[in-house]
Amino acid sequence: MKVSALSSLIFSSLLVPSLGVTISSISQLKSPLVYDYVIVGGGNAGLVLANRLTEDPSVTVLVLEAGVSDKGVTVVEAPFLAQTSTPNTPYDWNYTVVPQQGMKGRTFAYPRGHILGGCSSVNFLFHQFGTDEDWDRLAQVSGDSGWAWSNMKQYVQKHEKFVPPVDGHNTTGQFIPSLHGFHGEVSVTLPAINTTLDPFVLEITKQSPEFPYNEDTSGGSQSPLGIGFLQTSAGGGVRSSSSTSYLANANNRRGLTVVINAYVTKLVPTGNSHQPAFRSVQFTSSPGTGPTPAGSHTLTATARKEVILSAGSVGTTQILQLSGIGNASELKALGIKTTVQNSDVGENLSDHTLLPNLFTVNSNQTFDHILRSSSQTQAVLEQWIQNKTGLFANNVANNYGFARLPSNSSIFKTAKDPSPGPKSPHYELIIANYYFNPGFSTPPSGSYMTVGTALISPSSRGTIKLRSNNPFDKPLIDPKYLTTEFDIVAMRESVKAVKRFAAAPAFKDFVIGPYGDPFSTANTDAQIEDYVRGLTTTIFHPVGTASMSSKSAKNGVVNPDLTVKGIEGLRIIDASVFPFVPSTHTQGPVYLLLKGPPTSLNKQTGSNISN
Repeated sequence: MKVSALSSLIFSSLLVPSLGVTISSISQLKSPLVYDYVIVGGGNAGLVLANRLTEDPSVTVLVLEAGVSDKGVTVVEAPFLAQTSTPNTPYDWNYTVVPQQGMKGRTFAYPRGHILGGCSSVNFLFHQFGTDEDWDRLAQVSGDSGWAWSNMKQYVQKHEKFVPPVDGHNTTGQFIPSLHGFHGEVSVTLPAINTTLDPFVLEITKQSPEFPYNEDTSGGSQSPLGIGFLQTSAGGGVRSSSSTSYLANANNRRGLTVVINAYVTKLVPTGNSHQPAFRSVQFTSSPGTGPTPAGSHTLTATARKEVILSAGSVGTTQILQLSGIGNASELKALGIKTTVQNSDVGENLSDHTLLPNLFTVNSNQTFDHILRSSSQTQAVLEQWIQNKTGLFANNVANNYGFARLPSNSSIFKTAKDPSPGPKSPHYELIIANYYFNPGFSTPPSGSYMTVGTALISPSSRGTIKLRSNNPFDKPLIDPKYLTTEFDIVAMRESVKAVKRFAAAPAFKDFVIGPYGDPFSTANTDAQIEDYVRGLTTTIFHPVGTASMSSKSAKNGVVNPDLTVKGIEGLRIIDASVFPFVPSTHTQGPVYLLLKGPPTSLNKQTGSNISN
């Protein structure tokens, strides 16, 4: 997000990172580089896994993270500043999508965390778990009942640590305590700043049956449908990520070694088993962090038991393909020898989209006047640095909600409902008290409200493919957004819903009207669809590129226990294994992925390793 006063001030005020016990250079590693487990990626999934495995003091784990440390980075730690942590920063992989056919050929940023904690360090901190229908569908598709919500829900208690908001207000009626954990690892909290929008939004939930109040939108057996208070992965005014929670609680374990600035180039075949095995990882220093611009010498680490890819839907896919695991014809065209033929690697990319719908409002209480003023932004920043309170301690929104298309919508005559069930949403509304439009600067004057919409149950599927056989070349990311009839209809209807929301009686003296063309003049279906295709981008929740399927299935990339099909010693544990994008913000489901018994590594036995 290009908010000129905000971005320039914050980046000039960055605190100096402190590395703690994390190794910052691969040159600090001591031979032999042999561990029980080698985890590729110190992000949302990888650090949880590292914590879990090293609970056994006899187990040794190496975590290789290509990004930088998250310690002391203000834009990462202050919740509201998430909007400045990506893109075009050192904390982002700075990918872009290829020109999008369904979006007028546009290309735009595709944020992914290039930092310890991964996307849990740079996302917008929305914290949910997905609906029970999401998990039950996963159990059905995988043929493993362990993934059903009736089993997975118990791990909420072990993962989540629900804490009071920093202003200490009474949260009765803003969440349902029985749905949450209070003694887990990641802190989760409620909004702490009452914005000018809050009373209007709550009044609308009383006025309009279309927008009912939902006391708790976290998911599970409680449907997220309706409007409620945002739940944020933060505590005490500071982001709570996999790094500040799971890693921090495991940092003193002797068996754990975490290396940042470590760039994995490929997996190395090992052993002489009856099927291919990959228990070694080749890596170097990340570009710009070694003795030369291209990095440093190459090292190889070997796992006695397993290599575990937790590099995310983009990184995991790229590493598999560079290692000769993928579509044989595509790999051959790039000069890569195929070790394991699997045409599903890099396919089935599914993601949520984001469309900011902007309104001018009759108020001087929006955040716009703060964000366009260097002096006021500085004051708010100082308040956060000193006390961890104020605007920057809060998330970018207080209220959000979820909705479905009507069951009698004409789209269902020609398209199958892609959602997992009637309790799961088709789209989301995110209500912000300022001009929130990623890629555009705040206007020099005026006050604004943003009601962003996100496509939550997309039917479009895309791909991630190698650009070349050079591991440092960024891959070709093609989500194929809005390329199905359902997706464009759902986004069109979400815009209509937003206009009805803004026209509610509660907003009569507050909302002036839609801001700017083509939104203000988009009235017909064709005009709204044109508007949608011209402005929609991503809310960056990619999944599916290493999809889970049943153990006997010929399709898919991983088995229900997340081992890679046809390969020994290799497992994938990250968002890429979800065959469908969950009906929710995805960090919560990824955290649960690590807690459940289907991913248990305790029963794994070591195998002989031959280099």
